[in-house]
Amino acid sequence: MKNIGKVAVLSTSLLFGSYSTCTIIPLLSKSIDHAEAASLVKFSKTSYQTTANLRLRTSPSTKSKTVLTIPKGKTVTSSQKQGSWYKVSYTYKSKGKNITKSGWVSGDYIKEYNVYTKTLGTYYSTKKTARLYAAPNTKKAMVTVPSKTVLYSTQRVLNSMGQTWYRVSYKNKYYYVYSSDVSKTTKPNDKPAETPKEEKTHLVTANLNLRESPEGTSVLITIPKGTTVKSSEILNGDWYKVTYRGKTGYVYYQYLKQYDLTDYRFIDLRTKSTVTAQQINAYIAANYKRYGSKSVLLNKGQAFINAGNTYGVNALYLAAHAIHESAFGTSNISIGKNNLFGYGAYDAAPFVGAYRFSSVEQCINYVAQKMKADYLNPNGTHFEGAMLGYKTKDSKGKTIASKSIGMNYWYASDENWGNKIAAHMQKIIAFNKKTYENPKINTNYPSIPAIPSGSDKFPAGIQAIAKKDLSSTIKKGKIFTLLEKTNNFHVKVGYNQKTYTLSNISFSSYKNYISVYNLGRVVNASSLNIRSTPSTTGEDIGDFKLNQYVSLALDKEHKLMEDATKKWYKVNMSNGKTGWVSKSYIKRELP
Repeated sequence: MKNIGKVAVLSTSLLFGSYSTCTIIPLLSKSIDHAEAASLVKFSKTSYQTTANLRLRTSPSTKSKTVLTIPKGKTVTSSQKQGSWYKVSYTYKSKGKNITKSGWVSGDYIKEYNVYTKTLGTYYSTKKTARLYAAPNTKKAMVTVPSKTVLYSTQRVLNSMGQTWYRVSYKNKYYYVYSSDVSKTTKPNDKPAETPKEEKTHLVTANLNLRESPEGTSVLITIPKGTTVKSSEILNGDWYKVTYRGKTGYVYYQYLKQYDLTDYRFIDLRTKSTVTAQQINAYIAANYKRYGSKSVLLNKGQAFINAGNTYGVNALYLAAHAIHESAFGTSNISIGKNNLFGYGAYDAAPFVGAYRFSSVEQCINYVAQKMKADYLNPNGTHFEGAMLGYKTKDSKGKTIASKSIGMNYWYASDENWGNKIAAHMQKIIAFNKKTYENPKINTNYPSIPAIPSGSDKFPAGIQAIAKKDLSSTIKKGKIFTLLEKTNNFHVKVGYNQKTYTLSNISFSSYKNYISVYNLGRVVNASSLNIRSTPSTTGEDIGDFKLNQYVSLALDKEHKLMEDATKKWYKVNMSNGKTGWVSKSYIKRELP
């Protein structure tokens, strides 16, 4: 995202977002009809668990007849597959009798099923050189240990192929060893039992069932989305042992994202900060001149404190966010529109598109409410954790969901956006981990605020041409007068001495809809002299202010009127007269 348009991504991304849950899955049967042409593959009998309500069919095709529907979480066995379809047997009870049905299911909705059993602490000794594995199968060997290595175990696993494995600790890490490779032994006198206890912190990304045992059906409690849990034990690389509200059980890894409270990127932004208005003011005053001669944020520290208190948002974060997006309150959008966060500013039309706020305070309150209602709300469309976080992209620039967390996931395309805001927070108050280890979280969530009232009114005589049919009246190729653009992107125009309001112009791609001939805006000068002739020696007949819209003069062919040197624009003044301004201080808008 660009300096003043960083919410260009925000403005469009607000329209999107989807979240999975771990409790509701629809009836599934993926269309994989090409499997019918694949050859039949046989393998050792293996147990699987269904991950969705799944149709059992008479043949490996979605076009074949459904035998019955196997509920999610049930166990089936298979020893042959064809393409991505598995021929399975499913046994269930009906009227007190066991009934077995066979048929075909899509492999996308089954996973290998292991049975985990807790045991008394037992020591095992390797019979010979043995391999330790990442899971209770031979797919991924991790460590090779010599004969007579003593291992400690508190869990037995019957894997999907009917093999018995032990989860063992070795050099403070967990592995799995095949039962045939070890034999029971007594505890060595010189070797204490190894019990790895490295605790990790995780964000719960969906309403998540805490189960009594891994892959078990007994649910102890549901952990709400957005909760932080800690775990020091992992089973089969998939199940994490956690405690929530006094209940200890297992949760599935897919709905957890690990993070560490190492800096401001990972604090809960729903906590109250100890920052003072004086500290915020001092930081802004000491830095804004590196970006501009004027800042709308000077002495506005209390506005961040007030908004933080009103909406339950960390005031230090709010100040740092505004400072980052507005270059300490010196950006054109912040000065011209009191818009500190670039709301509404598309990359294609950053200034015209941006919302116009009546005051800096109104803008700060709007964003505080918006963040709390959406990005920091577990039920919000763009919630990925109530923290700044970070984003990770692949080589093609696509976000890797499993390696991204927090507001940075949706709010900004810049992978380092969260880190940049955290850096400002650090410079205002140095990070202290103890302050945020056991945070008091404000869980009051307001409604998402309506787009604030406000508009950009353009000077008289701004001419534009329709690039496509904009209405039944204003057709492609018609020239009309641009009058006003509101914060909700309605555009008032004049045509044939009548006024119309258009609501179908997308400012993210405005060039597909309109092209404006002569709208200019003053930049790079707090005041721009209007000259009687195209020269600095011409008489000073008026001035335009910074960010003021300017009507550039047009000839009869709707071409801009310039001097012979092409360095001056002829302009229309509000008093009906014309003058000249240097092109160096004019930016054309929506050309």
